[in-house]
Amino acid sequence: MKKYRGVFLKNEREIGLLREANRMVALILDELGRQVRPGLSTMACEEIVQKMCAEFKVKPGFQGLYGYPYALCCAVNEVIVHGFPSEECVLKEGDIVSFDMGVVYQGMNGDAARTFMIGEVSDEAARLVRVTEESLALGVAEARPGNDLYAISEAVQRHAEGAGFHVVRRFVGHGVGASLHEKPEVPNFVPAGRPGPPLKVGMVLAIEPMITVGTPEVEILDDKWTAVTKDRSLAAHWEHSVAILPDGPHILDLP
Repeated sequence: MKKYRGVFLKNEREIGLLREANRMVALILDELGRQVRPGLSTMACEEIVQKMCAEFKVKPGFQGLYGYPYALCCAVNEVIVHGFPSEECVLKEGDIVSFDMGVVYQGMNGDAARTFMIGEVSDEAARLVRVTEESLALGVAEARPGNDLYAISEAVQRHAEGAGFHVVRRFVGHGVGASLHEKPEVPNFVPAGRPGPPLKVGMVLAIEPMITVGTPEVEILDDKWTAVTKDRSLAAHWEHSVAILPDGPHILDLP
């Protein structure tokens, strides 16, 4: 592992480990997608994650990190990120729910998130989920060697805001590797001071648009973790861990 301007560049072996960690994350998210339905509690989703991590013989990447108590972050409707799973939080028809999770495999972190629709949802909710996923795909496409880091940010912001939605600025993507959160930060908006740092072969980035229907302003609830939209409008969250290789971006969280 080499360092470039504070950013860890991964070698082929390390990227292989990250690919395996993220493959497990993808399989767990796939299973959550099969299981989610009206009447299921988010704590039941946590139990699915714990069971699969045990079967894969990996450590949940989020549990205990910075004091977070669970393996899974569950963000229902107006929750943006970091929502606690709960027996009291029962999914219902028309909800959207974002699941964000990771694992640690041989010292390397997998990290990914997806938003699922529960039964029939409103047209607005469905469009939000679709545009957020599209924004992620457009951002990933810019993760090429020699490109400006903020080209990722610009692609996400342009698509989300062009569709009439808003980009959360309080939370950003990040490098990922032996630590869950590494440099560089990957904002979903273009900061002042562009150009950003050039992208290098060996960088691995967690790119994760968080998009809202209404205000992008955030409120943190009394549990000190759950982040909601200040106006309680809907939010969606999608995330891929992406390796920058000589031929371009490779999404690692594919089963």
